[in-house]
Parts: sequence; C-alpha cells; structure tokens
Amino acid sequence: MQDWSPVLISFMLFILLSPGLVFQIPGKSRTIECGKFHTSVVSILIHTIIFFALDAFFLVVVGVRIEFGSSS
Repeated sequence: MQDWSPVLISFMLFILLSPGLVFQIPGKSRTIECGKFHTSVVSILIHTIIFFALDAFFLVVVGVRIEFGSSS
C-alpha cells in the first residue's frame, strides 16, 4: 500500500491557497479580498508561507495517513 496523504493534502492546499482564486491576503484595497483573480508579489509570498506551514503541520505534526490499495 502507498501513502497518498502528501499528494492529496498538498494538492488541496495548493488549490485553496492559490492567491486570488478563493481569497487573497493582502488585497489591493483591503486586508482580505475574495475572488478578485488579481495578485501581487507580497500576496504570493504570504500564501506560500501559509501553504508550507499548513502542509508541514498536516504531514509532519499531525501525521495524516491516507492509504489506497488492497490489503491482501
């Protein structure tokens, strides 16, 4: 069996934390903007830091395991 948790968790966090897709920190005119599809270098750096912090938290600290395959 293979552990698919790093792939799935990283993929979901990448989609959710893409700057400008769901939300953007910091926004152009506000602290948080939702669904603007605009981005800046600062927001890319902040979203990158949040992504790696959450990814490390779920994979290393919590130790989430998702296994697919037969148990034979």
